[in-house]
Amino acid sequence: MQRNLNRMNALELRKQLLIAESELNRIRLTAERTALHAGLKTITHGATTVGTIASSAAILATNLAAVPRKQHAAGTNSFWLHTALYGAVLISSVWLALLPRKS
Repeated sequence: MQRNLNRMNALELRKQLLIAESELNRIRLTAERTALHAGLKTITHGATTVGTIASSAAILATNLAAVPRKQHAAGTNSFWLHTALYGAVLISSVWLALLPRKS
């Protein structure tokens, strides 16, 4: 009879160890899933940043291509005014391209 009780205790102990191991595995899986989610979020953010930079570069290149290639006489005020206005247009277009978009 004593051997039978010891065997039941050993089986119960084994069952409890398996339950504890299963719980540890569940906790590890949750931690790995959280780390994977954070990694994917970082990659997604990086891709969005690269896309934003590429979009801004495309807008800047388009605006630069639209610059008239006229030669202005040295010392004219209209040349500097034109350059300042054009710079303001470029800066505003890049600024608008870099603003975060609402999803």
